[in-house]
Amino acid sequence: MADPARARKLAKRISQIVASAIEHEVKDPRLDYVTITDTKVTGDLHDATVFYTVLGEKLDVPPDFAGAAAALESARGVLRTKVGQGTGVRYTPTLTFVADTIPEESKRIEDLLAKAREADAEVARRSAGAQHAGDADPYKAPREDTEDSEDAETDEFAEEESRG
Repeated sequence: MADPARARKLAKRISQIVASAIEHEVKDPRLDYVTITDTKVTGDLHDATVFYTVLGEKLDVPPDFAGAAAALESARGVLRTKVGQGTGVRYTPTLTFVADTIPEESKRIEDLLAKAREADAEVARRSAGAQHAGDADPYKAPREDTEDSEDAETDEFAEEESRG
């Protein structure tokens, strides 16, 4: 098993090599809007998972994930050759391409946070003129011992002794 620091360095280098090869050397138009986001390398340095995301040509055009996946699959051998030449490791890792779901998840989380903010604003709006139900101070105050209560206790004790 390789050093984790070495695996991280190799993963970073693989990301750079694959991104550069996609941009400059692979002539597939389906890869024009592909961005390499991250790479993970196994502990034995034999397998690398390359995460990518695809942007649309324009903002209103959905990205072509299927076309990008097919293009990356067809360019896998060329990209692995480039990784082998660029890294100089004894065994060139096999490449697996996985669509990155982080942009979709972050969008979903942003939507959930927006809903929570709206709900908080609604609660704040409703509670603006509200009053407490019941007493203003719902907690019972501690009973204060006064001289009158002490005198009453003393009188009761004196009466019991006189009877008994």
